Amino acid sequence: MPDYRSVADAVAEDILAGRLRPGDRLPPQRRFAREHGIANSTAVRVYSELIRRGLVVGEVGRGTYVKAGTPDVAPALSEPGGAGVDLELNFSILPEQPSLMAEGIGRGLRPDALASSLVPVGAAGTAPARDAAISLLARAGWAPGASQVLFAGNGRQAIAAVAAALVPVGERLAVEALTYPVVKGIAARLGISLVPIAVDEYGMVPDALESAHHARPLRAVYLQPTLHNPLGSTMPSRRRSELVDTLHRLDIPVIEDSIYGFLREDLPPLAGLAPERVVVVDSLSKRLAPGLTVGFVVTESAELRERIAAALRSGGWMAQRFALAAATRWVDDGTAATVQELKRRDAAARQQSAAQRLDGFDIAADPHAYHCWWKLPGQWRAETFVAAAARRGIAITPAAAFTVGAGHAPNAVRLALASPPPEALSHALDVLAMLARGTPEDTGVE
Repeated sequence: MPDYRSVADAVAEDILAGRLRPGDRLPPQRRFAREHGIANSTAVRVYSELIRRGLVVGEVGRGTYVKAGTPDVAPALSEPGGAGVDLELNFSILPEQPSLMAEGIGRGLRPDALASSLVPVGAAGTAPARDAAISLLARAGWAPGASQVLFAGNGRQAIAAVAAALVPVGERLAVEALTYPVVKGIAARLGISLVPIAVDEYGMVPDALESAHHARPLRAVYLQPTLHNPLGSTMPSRRRSELVDTLHRLDIPVIEDSIYGFLREDLPPLAGLAPERVVVVDSLSKRLAPGLTVGFVVTESAELRERIAAALRSGGWMAQRFALAAATRWVDDGTAATVQELKRRDAAARQQSAAQRLDGFDIAADPHAYHCWWKLPGQWRAETFVAAAARRGIAITPAAAFTVGAGHAPNAVRLALASPPPEALSHALDVLAMLARGTPEDTGVE
């Protein structure tokens, strides 16, 4: 009887050669087992292996399908520039930004300023940078202390450093059942096991977190309570309090990803409720631009700051002094505040455009968010819809990209609204609405 890996290799070859196309449904596992002369248990392992390789996705109540954007084609959350209209990567560069930011960069290119920017800087940055970080990160009555701030090269590196400091190799990190895909890659490289925790319309479910911890202890929790990616939801005050109470009772630390928090000035981070338990991570990539960014880590614990600083140094995740100095100037001269306000208005306008053009569909989003979550009509599967959109030159992300483990993915897609010019965004949303009102047969994708 063939080994499950050799059977999976044969199916993978058919997928990568195009004999099985994105959106094609694999047979039910029992039928697959009969057709290949293998045991049912072997078929289960074959399908699990194909899911692990990112070649297929299981959809609740629907079966297993070839994934749109296989590794040799266009993976979810891929490199920028691959599609005519990119609703997959979510960053905004407003037309006003280059002129607003040019002066701060220009001052940093003076010989005296440049000389000081050419030497390395430690994880604690500089005193002016720490003061700037306090001003930048403060919201809704919460602000970090100057001694509590560390700097990374970007937000992803900040997450990696905190995870490395909190969760030993082989231990468990709880995440929302749908989470930021990069966290999956970080966990894999660090040897950390991710544990998906159920979410509802209010965010992570405290009882589900407690059950997972009692089954086997969790070392930390990673979550996005404000403008969750991909769900676009914001955790209300009551759920925040319930979750913090649970975390206190279980004695579990939290990594709070606050990357989109600047779009909701009315809500403090969870750290406002539990500063001794919550580590806030943030960056300039969404606030300003991903091409010249800095990551931030805020923790009240001096002992934990030492461990995170050590992880930043050993991982090569330190902030660069030039970027740190530029960010400090942009905060001090008001550029950062101006750009952030412009982005709040821009996000609200784009969200309103999406609501109008996708009216009548099952869309979930915070009106302040730069993305939305679309539960597709019944005639569409997520992977098939992604493939149909790609044929129209529009890149979108299926739910499977955000699913932790080999579980079934919801029949949904995330639309990132931030990157295209407004006119291109409007046209793309109209095209997607037209596709969704039709059927896969109408588009030639089945």
